[in-house]
Amino acid sequence: MQSKGLIKFLVVVVSIACLYSLSFTFVTRKVERDAAEYAKGDMAKEKAYLDSIAGEEVYNLGLAKFTYREAKAHELALGLDLKGGMNVTMEISLDELIRNLANNPKDENFNKALESAVQKSKSVNRGVVELFVEEYKASGAGTPLATFFATTDNASLIKGTSSDNEVRSFLNKEADNAIENSFKVLRTRIDKFGVASPNIQIQQGTNRILIELPGVNDQERVRKLLQGSAKLEFYETHDNYQVYPLLENLNNILANSLKSSASSTSASATTVSNDSTVTDSTAKVNDDNLLANLGAAPKDSTDTAGISAELAASNPLFAVLNPATYMEQNGQPNLTPGAMVGMANLKDTARVNEYLNRPEVKANIPGNLKFLWSVKPEQRTPNFLSLYAIKTSGPENGPVLTGDVITDARDDFNEKNQPVVSMSMNTEGARQWRRITAQAAQNNNAAIAIVLDGVVYSAPGVNEEIPNGNSSISGNFTIEDTKDLANVLKAGRLPTTAKIVEEAIVGPSLGQAAIDAGVNSSVIALIVVMAFMVVYYNRAGLAANIAVLFNVFFLMGILASLNAVLTLPGIAGIVLTMGTAVDANVLIYERIREELGLGKSIRQAIADGYKNAMPSILDSQITTFLVGLVLFFFGSGPILGFATTLMIGIITSLFTSIFISRLIFEYMLSKDWKISVSFPWSANTLKNANFKFIKKRKLYYGISVIASIISIAAILTKGFTLGVDFSGGRTYTVAYEKAVDLEDVRQNLDEVFGLTTEVKTFGSENQVRVTTTYHIEETSDEADAEVLAKLNDGLSKIDGNSYEILSSQKVGPSIATDIKDRAIWSAVFSVLIIAGYILVRFQKWQYSIGAAISTIHDAIILLGLFSILDGIVPFSLDIDQHFVAAILTVIAYSVNDTVVVFDRLREYLNKPSAHKENFGDTINNAINSTLSRTIITSLTIIFVLAVLFVFGGEVIRGFSFAILIGIVVGTYSSIFLAAPSVYDLRKGKNAVEQKPEKAKVITP
Repeated sequence: MQSKGLIKFLVVVVSIACLYSLSFTFVTRKVERDAAEYAKGDMAKEKAYLDSIAGEEVYNLGLAKFTYREAKAHELALGLDLKGGMNVTMEISLDELIRNLANNPKDENFNKALESAVQKSKSVNRGVVELFVEEYKASGAGTPLATFFATTDNASLIKGTSSDNEVRSFLNKEADNAIENSFKVLRTRIDKFGVASPNIQIQQGTNRILIELPGVNDQERVRKLLQGSAKLEFYETHDNYQVYPLLENLNNILANSLKSSASSTSASATTVSNDSTVTDSTAKVNDDNLLANLGAAPKDSTDTAGISAELAASNPLFAVLNPATYMEQNGQPNLTPGAMVGMANLKDTARVNEYLNRPEVKANIPGNLKFLWSVKPEQRTPNFLSLYAIKTSGPENGPVLTGDVITDARDDFNEKNQPVVSMSMNTEGARQWRRITAQAAQNNNAAIAIVLDGVVYSAPGVNEEIPNGNSSISGNFTIEDTKDLANVLKAGRLPTTAKIVEEAIVGPSLGQAAIDAGVNSSVIALIVVMAFMVVYYNRAGLAANIAVLFNVFFLMGILASLNAVLTLPGIAGIVLTMGTAVDANVLIYERIREELGLGKSIRQAIADGYKNAMPSILDSQITTFLVGLVLFFFGSGPILGFATTLMIGIITSLFTSIFISRLIFEYMLSKDWKISVSFPWSANTLKNANFKFIKKRKLYYGISVIASIISIAAILTKGFTLGVDFSGGRTYTVAYEKAVDLEDVRQNLDEVFGLTTEVKTFGSENQVRVTTTYHIEETSDEADAEVLAKLNDGLSKIDGNSYEILSSQKVGPSIATDIKDRAIWSAVFSVLIIAGYILVRFQKWQYSIGAAISTIHDAIILLGLFSILDGIVPFSLDIDQHFVAAILTVIAYSVNDTVVVFDRLREYLNKPSAHKENFGDTINNAINSTLSRTIITSLTIIFVLAVLFVFGGEVIRGFSFAILIGIVVGTYSSIFLAAPSVYDLRKGKNAVEQKPEKAKVITP
């Protein structure tokens, strides 16, 4: 074995890297177990505990130290289906943006075209901007489209003579800006909400933003938080030297109030000294008393003073608002001029807010003053947010100017080549801005705060009066800072609303059940695979099992290093990886057995077995990887987790099967251990198989044609039950206390909804899944509340049987259409990519067509079975994203088997004697020689899928059933259809490989 030392080095390095990546998960789980033990079921208390140690060191590696927040960012996070929480898709209202850009015209053709574009976007996978331009052109209106958008505010961007293409480009650019701005606003709101490990991302190519919020249980608050309109506002500010006496007064009021509260508590309440600061995951706050807990202030890089419990008692506000900013050891003020009045550690901002919102404190804050936080920490103080003193004005205590006066904003550079932001205003804005800046400049260069959504993005000082509305904002900016601020300013010009068009809620009990099912199925599948390998392959099976264990370890480590989110389909991918991990070993072992049959020594047989099995291993795994790649790009949500796990699992499987198992064999050979690749009973399994597949191919064709006709007939007549992500609507998982009659539940719900409701058993007899299309076109909060009220009305009619809604999902019609289109394209691309790869690899179009026939056959049969069995079997067979992932996986594994046969066929055809043999006999020999491998590999995957089907939980039962049936059908087609199709496509027995004869040397 060449490069043995390098491979050993790689194994050690990868193992250390994976252990390092997984260690963060172990650390955070330990911290969270401590928090749960401390809170004893009180979620608010548990969250407060975790917040209190967010900036504390919990993991020390010597050269590197990590706080809980930093460790959390590196952990292998759990998806919503495992942890519970809320998943929403926000859609930015581009029709509102287009109207705002055109100053809300009353033109009938304009508004009809826009309304038509919005309606069409719900049924076709195209953007609102593109559809609007097309609809307006089709209306035959005499007014050029550019006329509507050539406003004063847009003068620098669009002219009245601009073409429709220029208008389209302008609208697309503004739409992209609006989506990006909405993304930043939503991200800031979520950060303020305090969710652990949130995920927010723009769905590229759409006007949608995906948000995952693990562990949240106040869904109504989340909806209000996410869907509120963001407003850009400009505020005057108070200088901190003016506010400091007030803060001292508030501090004293708090001290007296908290002291009074402390004296009225139980005598058992004890004060925590500074030595009790929470510094690691085992430390506990000993008492709920607010005054006692103030001693737990962290000693961060900017917290040099160090706050004792005694000082915290007398200065509770300054204990969390970083007193180092305000006082030296002698207690004298030490202020930096400006509007920033203090800094607080990220974990302490909630405490500061709590203090400032106490009634006795609010009563002493002037009406023209409010405190707002900065949007993010500065680079020099990465764990701290700044608090600003904002001066409100007018009878409503509002801003001095709003963002609708801005006509343009862009990131730029000044004469010193420093990043700045250039901002322009309309006539009315410029007039007011002149007055505001003149007053600020006279008032000791006072700052003007730029506030979006209640958060300060910047508070620049004003050096001079700005007469024309063209301003330059400078500061300690990075280029990224100026880009963000320019986007914020542009967001104020064109405020757009975001609405929830898709929503999924998973309760914590359902999440825990999913975790249990995932763990059980994984453990059982691992045991089954390992047992089978030892039982069938003897001592060689032990080498394969060690490789499988390494494979799972590497897979989990890489997922953690990529900050991937582990979902239930992701666990299914891990379980499937266990089954497919042995595929390469099976190919190698079957080849070793063939080499031994030729009389070679065990050492030579192992070397040749690995060498000759390599083409089949690579071809079969690459085709599966390509399907995973398609799933990754076209899937969403949990399916992304499955695709990620599948692709990484293929890479780790190749590494462990090819290299680690080989290292084990080399070690065994060096110790002169006996190596067996079979038991006596398994040594000759299918060894001398001689089935006449080509001779009987028409029988197999007939069976497949009849099965396909029945399947197509079922698809066309009975159809499918579409999942809510394909059909749109709302679905709920409900658990009753006792078993219920489905018909009773259905009748009650049909009565309250006034239309047919789908009700199915979900797992046990006391759990049901309810799907309704009531208000399918409406995605507003009001519609959600009405549907939920009617649902509860119908569910409660089952007398004496209490219930709980475990999870819910809402999918708007535009989302459903998009998901369906992506599913169709993913299937088409998968078949085309696989056919293309086979064409390149085997350089014969007949091989590509044969593989395509096999995969299309598998898809039709699987679809037909889902149609026929739907409503008959006691579990859901909905056609949804999970089914699409399943059918593509089936296609991949079907091609996997087919490619192994094709590789062996190519090998036989490349032999010197191939041109003398009948092509049909060559194909028979290729199929027969790989029959053992095909059957054994299929059996291992079937064993794993059976485990997944029984123990994997109700959520993925239909998914695992689809792959289970698909593997059986795929095994059939790879043996009986793919290669025989190549025979007929190449004109049967007359097709032989024409190989040029070597030139003969004639000697005289």
